[in-house]
Amino acid sequence: MEQTPPVTPVLGNRYQLHQVLGSGGMAVVYQARDLMLERPVAVKILRQDFTEVEGFRNSFRQEARAAANLSHPNIVTVYDFGLDAGRIFIVMEHVPGTDLKTILNQRGRLPLDEAISLMVQACAGIGYAHRAGIVHCDVKPHNMLVSPEGRLKVTDFGIARALASIQPDEQHEVVWGSPLYFAPEQASGSAPSPASDVYSLGVVLYEMLTGQLPFRSSDPSELSRMHREEMPVPPRELNPDIPEPLEQIVLKVLSKEPSARYRTADQLGRVLLNFGQYSPTTPPAFIPPNRVSDPADAPTVASTTPVQVSAPAAGAVDPAPEESEIDWGTVLLGLLAVLAVGGLIPLYLYILLPLL
Repeated sequence: MEQTPPVTPVLGNRYQLHQVLGSGGMAVVYQARDLMLERPVAVKILRQDFTEVEGFRNSFRQEARAAANLSHPNIVTVYDFGLDAGRIFIVMEHVPGTDLKTILNQRGRLPLDEAISLMVQACAGIGYAHRAGIVHCDVKPHNMLVSPEGRLKVTDFGIARALASIQPDEQHEVVWGSPLYFAPEQASGSAPSPASDVYSLGVVLYEMLTGQLPFRSSDPSELSRMHREEMPVPPRELNPDIPEPLEQIVLKVLSKEPSARYRTADQLGRVLLNFGQYSPTTPPAFIPPNRVSDPADAPTVASTTPVQVSAPAAGAVDPAPEESEIDWGTVLLGLLAVLAVGGLIPLYLYILLPLL
């Protein structure tokens, strides 16, 4: 007798789970389908032990609601969240492609133009959240999804902040963000600020440009100390192709004191955008390999994107302006107007002289 295939789980009587897209210590992400709106979605289901912690549900609900209000081309849209059979889940748009960490693991360091373009997009999304009063708290390449067209979208806003609501004696290994990418103030146990997200963006940029992390250790406590006390190896020592001005930007972002960094992701994005536009080796907007170089392929980054400015070739002379042709029709009309006005003068004198 033929066996009946297992029924695909359906969360909240609406979201039909299909296959696992990824998993970690915090959650499992599924590719799913919204049966009501008939569209593909991604569903992240948090570990069940999180739901058993007092206060976590309310905190998660608040953070998920705030994240759902973010609407930006470089942010993964949150559609819904809920609780089903003791499992907290969050429903997001499904972004085809892969996360930036997987790309870095496969390719190592990225070309300058590609790294800057991706980072400008990340800054655009996170900067938008900063303007809305939301700090990501867990910026890392794992939370940056890159589509085949080169569009980067940031995900998982607020989840780290919700996890921080767990009491210290119940936290286990849950901290403010990920030790490889968190800021010195996060390593000290302080609440993160927009400048903390900027530091984490700097770690990601360092990794994209050099193929290495600024600090590495298998011990979270040692990593915490390194973020607080040690200076990273200058990026140009690992990749001589990095221009010195770009290295200075990276080192500024990785300053230990938040006040020494750029205050928001928007500021960092503008600096990188200007660097891309005006440096001697102007990087073009990112276009994925094996695609037609069409303007439509350029990623949308807030209201602006990096634009290649072509300087005149050495010794080139601007062409002389073409001689303008005389518009005889206009000249004739002007003469007729002068004659008409001149012809009225005798009439004015004939009328006005008797009155004087």
